[in-house]
Formats: sequence, structure tokens, C-alpha cells
Amino acid sequence: MARYHIETYGCTSNRGESREIERRLRDAGHHRVEGVEEADVAILNTCTVVEKTERNMLRRAQELTDEIADLYVTGCMALAQGEEFREADVDAEVLHWDEVPEAVTNGECPTPTPDAEPILDGVVGILPIARGCMSNCSYCITKQATGRVESPPVEENVEKARALVHAGAKEIRITGQDTGVYGWDTGERKLPELLERICTEIEGDFRVRVGMANPGGIHGIREELAEVFAAHDELYNFLHAPVQSGSDEVLEEMRRQHRVEQYVEIVETFDDHLSEWTLSTDFIVGFPTEDDEDHEMSMALLRETRPEKVNVTRFSKRPGTDAADMKGLGGTLKKERSKEMSAAKRDIVGEAYESMVGTERDVLVTEHGTGDSVKCYDSAYRQVIVQNADEHGLEPGDFATVEVTGHQTMYAFGEPL
Repeated sequence: MARYHIETYGCTSNRGESREIERRLRDAGHHRVEGVEEADVAILNTCTVVEKTERNMLRRAQELTDEIADLYVTGCMALAQGEEFREADVDAEVLHWDEVPEAVTNGECPTPTPDAEPILDGVVGILPIARGCMSNCSYCITKQATGRVESPPVEENVEKARALVHAGAKEIRITGQDTGVYGWDTGERKLPELLERICTEIEGDFRVRVGMANPGGIHGIREELAEVFAAHDELYNFLHAPVQSGSDEVLEEMRRQHRVEQYVEIVETFDDHLSEWTLSTDFIVGFPTEDDEDHEMSMALLRETRPEKVNVTRFSKRPGTDAADMKGLGGTLKKERSKEMSAAKRDIVGEAYESMVGTERDVLVTEHGTGDSVKCYDSAYRQVIVQNADEHGLEPGDFATVEVTGHQTMYAFGEPL
């Protein structure tokens, strides 16, 4: 679990995005500290309204890199002028705001607190379905805090989901340290059953997004899981399966419970069942035993499976973990590998959103965006921004059909029909 320091500059929209970042970090068990000197990671949410502001953002980013090892830069300047930070040699990950929470975890699993209960945030309901995991990754400190998986009965989670829908939730986000192993502690694999029952037993118009599921947990249920996704429009066609490396040798050193072939088989299974879906994954670059060939294997796997959402994290040691005792790689090498993978990721994601232009999409409005805009998601959980929302009478919770008119790499623009 990380201690984070966050600084936000600019408009109300930036402040709203920082609140969402913090909410997700808290849900994952991380803790905010006020001073960067007490933090493990720092987050800089930037503004770029005038040239003076740009200079101030670059200066503050450089100051933070001198004070902390891991810096994540997001916000308007990061999106519009991310290259400025790279050209200034700022040692930071430049990310879209909704990539920040996953990046902060350093490849670790989210960590719901022991008393985690469903939360309604606007029209989004957060449903923690279990606590703990079945893994023992060598780099992850989370397991020390949570232990093995503890799974409440399916009926209990269905009732919690029903309560969220009755309270106004239009999107249910199923969360857990590893949703794929839900039920393993009782000797059963219950995620497909839970999803099936939520979709068939709860009345109302809503969507369901399944949170992170490790490949080792879902490989054995991949056919059943993909069939449930294909059968129910309520489920976003979205799967977050963190592979972490394209090298089996590195995966073994990480003590991951899967190998590359299993991850690829999961992707192929979903390809077989779904005509359009979004694969999300994570890569840790610069693990202590990762050599050049291992890194090239990760790059090849990225290009082969073409995930549309990728969290690229430079390895950093967590105290008390086995990987902390390994001789680490140099910061410059990790930075170079991270830059290479991040550039390839942007190309893949940009191509995916470019392919949407000119198509019609059924979307759910989930929240207000910058100015008079709203953020929406299509059936594959691709983000679509609709501007001039008041003119179209769109509010969070509404369903709409839009034509995609353009994109900016990480999201598309849509015009209501």
C-alpha cells in the first residue's frame, strides 16, 4: 500500500478528476499524506491555461522529481503537451488521469479495507465483492495486509448490487483485490455465477464493469466467463487482466500464477466470443531480473495482443517483499524501457479510437466533464466525450446513441443522434 501526495492546479474539472483519483486510491487501500517528504509517490495534476502556467508546471514537476522517486503527471498539460515534460527530462510518468490509480499500485492488487461496503458516487456504484487474494507475488506488499481471499456468498453480493441500483446506480463497478478468484476460498469459482445473477435478477437499466482479475485466476474459467459476457448487454465488454511481463522467466521470478501462454489463451477466448471488447492489462518494466530480451518479449506481447488500456509501471521496491532484496536495475534503463512501452501503447490506443470515428455507439453518461461536457462509455468501456451536453439534455445516468466524430488518443468525441 502506498502513501501518496497529490497536488492539483487549474479549474474545477481538474479538482474533480483529482477527487476521483483519490477515491480510487482510497478504495485500493492507499493513504494520503500532506507532505511529499512522507510520500512513496507524488501526483501532479497540471494546468496549461497560459505560458506562465506551463513554466510553473514544468518547474514544479522538476522540483518533485528531486524529492521523490515516483512522480505521476496528469491533467491538461500532460494531455496536451506531454512531450514538454519529456523534453525537459522530467523523470515522471505522464498519464491520463484515469490511468493514475492503477499506476500508483506498482503492479500490486487493490486493497479493500476490512469493512469495505458498497458506495454510491453519483450514478456509479462501487461493489467490493471479496477481500484478499490467492497470489504471493514477490514484489507485492498488499498480501501482507490482506491475506488470502475471503468471499461473501453470491446472494449477499447480488443483494448489495440490487441495493445500489435501487439507490440510483447506473453503473456498477465490481472491485476486489482479484475478482477472478472470488469464491476460491469455498472451493468454487463464483465470478461467472455472480455476474449472471446480477444481470438476470436485478431489474433496471444499468451497466456492470468487472474490476481487475489476474490471469492465473480466470484462465480456468475463461470459456464460462466469456460466455456470460457475450450473453448479457448489461456487462461492459471489458477485461482487466494484468500480465506484468511477456517473459515466462520474469513471471516466475515475480511468482505470478500464470505464464504468457495462459494470458494469450484468455485473450483468444474473448476474441472468439465477443466481436468488440476492450482488453486492459499492466506491465511492470525494469523488474530486477528483466534483461533486454525479456523486455523485447514484453514489447512483442503488447503488439500481439494490442490491449487498449495499458498501465505501464516502472518497478520500485516495496519494503518487506522478497523482490526488495534483489539487485535492482538502474533508473535510466527503467526510464528508457518505460518510454518505449508507453509510446507503443499510445499508438495502439490511438488506432483503436481512430477506428471508432464515423461509427454509432450506444453509451451511458457517467459524469460531468470539463465545461459543458459529459463523460460516457460505450459497450466496450471506451470513453466518449459529448460536448454541449446541456444543449442535448444529457445528464449522468442517461443512455444515448452518438456518432463518433473524432478522438484524442485516450478518448473519443461523440455527437448525439
